[in-house]
Amino acid sequence: MQLNLSIVIVNYKSPQLIVDCLQTIFVNGTSDGPEVIVVDNSARDGSKEQVMARFPSIKWVEMEYNSGFARANNTGIRLAKNDTVLLLNPDTLNEGNAIAQCYQRLTTGDHIAAGVQLLNEDRTPQVSGNYFMKGGLNHLMALPYTGRWIRWVGLVFKVKKTNVPEAKGTVEVDWINGAFLMVKKLATESSGLLDEDFFLYSEEIEWCSRLKKKGTLCIYGDLHVIHLQGESANAAFDSSGKGYSNLSDLKGGQIMLSGFVRIRKQFGAGWFLFHLFTYLFTIPVFFIIALLRTLLFFSARKREWNAFGGFTRNVFRCCGYCFTILRNKPHFYKLL
Repeated sequence: MQLNLSIVIVNYKSPQLIVDCLQTIFVNGTSDGPEVIVVDNSARDGSKEQVMARFPSIKWVEMEYNSGFARANNTGIRLAKNDTVLLLNPDTLNEGNAIAQCYQRLTTGDHIAAGVQLLNEDRTPQVSGNYFMKGGLNHLMALPYTGRWIRWVGLVFKVKKTNVPEAKGTVEVDWINGAFLMVKKLATESSGLLDEDFFLYSEEIEWCSRLKKKGTLCIYGDLHVIHLQGESANAAFDSSGKGYSNLSDLKGGQIMLSGFVRIRKQFGAGWFLFHLFTYLFTIPVFFIIALLRTLLFFSARKREWNAFGGFTRNVFRCCGYCFTILRNKPHFYKLL
């Protein structure tokens, strides 16, 4: 089947991941495959030669600097020749021709954007589709200790789930995981592209909030793509943690800062200040619990204090951006 689809992949020192990814896309050769645009953020580290030796038909674009997710993807979208665009992480593996099936369903249906069910390497499901909460309160559930209390309150009051743990069939959602996000290009003409204030994280959430004003978004739960979560980002931040729950290292600081920027853009200054206050409130909570665990001779005390120190540094670093975020003027929020 001819795919009038453009796939945009952002590279940052991950050539082997891209090769592995493309091997699952071009299983029958490249002659009738989709247009693939690789946007390189890694400043000529040899990735181009390694990838194009295997896949010479793809387009390779140099950004000249580490521009992050939004700017690199926007560059690819602007160059895309087709009416449907897929933002695809390099650390993904196309399973069962999921990309082609997703394209066929999206282009013949009424949704303006779609994702698939992402799977971990062990085939357990990843959260692929999510819902918005008032003021982005679910953003606070990642907080150490305070987040557990917020989650408990939500369970007590039976607040609706903020995500789809595992999609079954077609499920409409508010935002789609940026590891696999297929969009009708026509929708971007009115909603705009990704916000280039973001360096990494939360940009697809804010983008989906604008896309959703133009139409519906969905997850096709019966289509699967393997996502080796965090592999490419960990290379950039020299982090070994999976997912987005560690807020104590440099990667966690970027997650935190981007989250604040997203809250300000999507929900306004008041909600941003509420979130910032909650993070500041978490610092003494974290300190008291770490102290109690030390006094009670719990194991891993050093790791606890290291996490506390990293979290506190990240919060105060974000506080340094407070007035810039409040002004909501163009600014590149990059910590790396």
